[in-house]
Amino acid sequence: MFIKKIHLMDYKRFHDLTIDLGDDPKRIITLVGPNGCGKSSIFDALIFKISAFAGTIGNNKNPLDYTYHSLNQMQGYSQEGVGIFFHEGTFLELFQKRSKEGSVRSLLNFRSPFRYNGALRVKEVRAVSDILKNDYGASSASDIDQRNEENYRRVLAKYNNYLNENDKTTTPYAAREHIIGELNRALRNCLDLEITSIGNVEQNKGSLYFKKSDSDIVFKFDLLSSGEKEVVDLLLDLYIRKDTYTDTIYIIDEPELHLNTAIQRTLLIEINKMVPQNCQIWIATHSIGFLRALQEELKDDSQIIEFKAENKWASEAFELKPMIPSRKAWQSLFATALDDLSKLISPKIIVYCEGRAEPGVNGQEKGLDAQVYEQIFTNEFPDVAFVSSGGNTELDQRSGIAFAILSKVFPELEILVLKDRDMASGVFTTEQDRQVNMNNNPPYYRVLKRFEIENYLYDQEVLESYCAQNDIIFDSTKYNKVVNDVINDNLKDKTGAIKTCCGIVGSIGVESFKINLSKCITPTMQVYRELKDVIFSRK
Repeated sequence: MFIKKIHLMDYKRFHDLTIDLGDDPKRIITLVGPNGCGKSSIFDALIFKISAFAGTIGNNKNPLDYTYHSLNQMQGYSQEGVGIFFHEGTFLELFQKRSKEGSVRSLLNFRSPFRYNGALRVKEVRAVSDILKNDYGASSASDIDQRNEENYRRVLAKYNNYLNENDKTTTPYAAREHIIGELNRALRNCLDLEITSIGNVEQNKGSLYFKKSDSDIVFKFDLLSSGEKEVVDLLLDLYIRKDTYTDTIYIIDEPELHLNTAIQRTLLIEINKMVPQNCQIWIATHSIGFLRALQEELKDDSQIIEFKAENKWASEAFELKPMIPSRKAWQSLFATALDDLSKLISPKIIVYCEGRAEPGVNGQEKGLDAQVYEQIFTNEFPDVAFVSSGGNTELDQRSGIAFAILSKVFPELEILVLKDRDMASGVFTTEQDRQVNMNNNPPYYRVLKRFEIENYLYDQEVLESYCAQNDIIFDSTKYNKVVNDVINDNLKDKTGAIKTCCGIVGSIGVESFKINLSKCITPTMQVYRELKDVIFSRK
């Protein structure tokens, strides 16, 4: 079950807000922004809507009134102000279906940011309610979300049931491994920690017991650090619910509390593993570790919605869509997490290419080639910066200086030099000439297989994609008359004719046209694969 759109009208701090994830929403939806920008209010809206139909989620039996939910403090403010649209159908359709199945209260699993886990000391055994009732934990983003004791009771009951059902074929050790083996694997991936025992309430040991890899000393939950308790709390809760909440929206508000960056990153990866595949995960964060996991390991499964502090949420309408990955976009997100320290972030690879060397306002890249390459590869290679450094000779000079200095300051930084194949000042060069040039230059030199960048942008496959996206008929007959050899022709001088092949008759900026063409190049295209091989594999 995946949400694809949310619309809020006069809810909490939002006058008119739409979050549109598109027709193919991803599994992990991350809300990123500074404190106080409204991320938690989105979660409150989801709880408010579902609770209006299914009954109160969590253990707060005194639901918050209009003074909490209404932007204008309007008495009688109702769930009609919150619209939720699912990939599988309308909210009402989904609610009716789940009502018949008896699973309507498991539409949503919510964890608030206020999780207090100082101690775990269960002193009596008692029955627990059906987990599908979803009647313990927080009921809003401002509630305390204490689930540890209830989850402990559930894992203990699960263990005892398994042991009783298999008393002739299993041992306590085997039963424990069966019940908490997966949970322990997740804990070991995040921390140097594993559960050794789930205790014994009748012996006044109603707690979880742990040990670390470098010692056989066993200690109970109370002695864990705040960060360790945070990880155990979250993973235990997901582990308890994963077999029942299999078609659910999982919401976790600021799961990174008390955790260092490395653990944050690993925790998000383990959360993704623990949550069933048919479920969507919504997370609010400004964590460096979470952002790094989203940038790398989870980039294909996630969408990021950026909340900007300067937006006038209470008076203006906003439509938020997933961030389009780019180096600048990532810098903006990391600036939220790092504040002034964001300037210390360096790309992993710098590619010096031909084009206008003078920077624009605030250092903005003005060289066309660099903008085109950045647009083409920003999704797959977000840690690569393309920099224009002038013409052929200037490129050698500037890149040489950069290589001599930056490679010493940042030893892990890779510097590449990318040249057009027209490097012989107008003299025709063959593929053999290209290979000879690269063989006689350092390994960080690259040369395009085609004459220059326009020979990739004006490829028929790219132009056809551009026309299709703009509802224009592409004239392939005219194109074949204009372009004799897409590899070797000087197509830059034929830009006007190329535009007419795309049905463009009015005035349109040449650079804007080329930038728009670069947006049409996708990883499935031959030009993309060829450029990728040239730049990153030196082929």
